Amino acid sequence: QVQLVESGGGLVQAGGSLRLSCAASGSIFSINAMGWYRQAPGKERELVAAISSGGSTYYPDSMKGRFTISRDNAKKTLYLQINSLKPEDTAMYYCAGSYRTTIVVVPLEYHYWGQGTQVTVSS
Repeated sequence: QVQLVESGGGLVQAGGSLRLSCAASGSIFSINAMGWYRQAPGKERELVAAISSGGSTYYPDSMKGRFTISRDNAKKTLYLQINSLKPEDTAMYYCAGSYRTTIVVVPLEYHYWGQGTQVTVSS
């Protein structure tokens, strides 16, 4: 079994930055590609960024520029750096892990999910 635990969320003023972390434990050999999703109240979950087992990254066009995904395999941790935060970034942020090695952009192809960390951006 795999556990993913997010941290680093909080209340921040617009224009600020946050670095979210996702620590993996358990049978982590089964985790290859990983990703960050977010879900705001009343909205669908959306992909923020994805990373392959080899470190290649993918960002949807709407997320390019302010978000940076990275991973430290030695620390078994996934990161999401968010700069120039906007009120519309307010959401619960989730990390996800997949058996696949290549970049995964479809939620159904992620096999593990964390419980989420709340990011709230005040104007």
